[in-house]
Amino acid sequence: MNEIGINNVLAQIRAMQTQATQRPAGVPAAAQPAAQKAGFESVLQGAVNRVNEAQQDSSRLQTAFAMGDRNTDLASVMVAGARAQVQFKGMVEVRNRLVSAYQDIMNMPI
Repeated sequence: MNEIGINNVLAQIRAMQTQATQRPAGVPAAAQPAAQKAGFESVLQGAVNRVNEAQQDSSRLQTAFAMGDRNTDLASVMVAGARAQVQFKGMVEVRNRLVSAYQDIMNMPI
């Protein structure tokens, strides 16, 4: 994945995190749903769940196509596989950046 694609994925994750932490105008903090209060952990967990769903969908379509389901065409199987692959590569890149940031922090002199 090239640098532009990685930055695009990271920008999308940051935008989702911002959306998850913002509360609507006029709503007190106590009235916020628990899902909006969770923060980075819930955003990351949601991203992992979406990658998992994409991979399961791709696998389901591949199996249906291999079994001869006439409602499943090759194009949808290929698109679902490519989508799952791109999402997985993005998640791996985010993981690599988090590990790198953790290592940088751990190597800082005190």
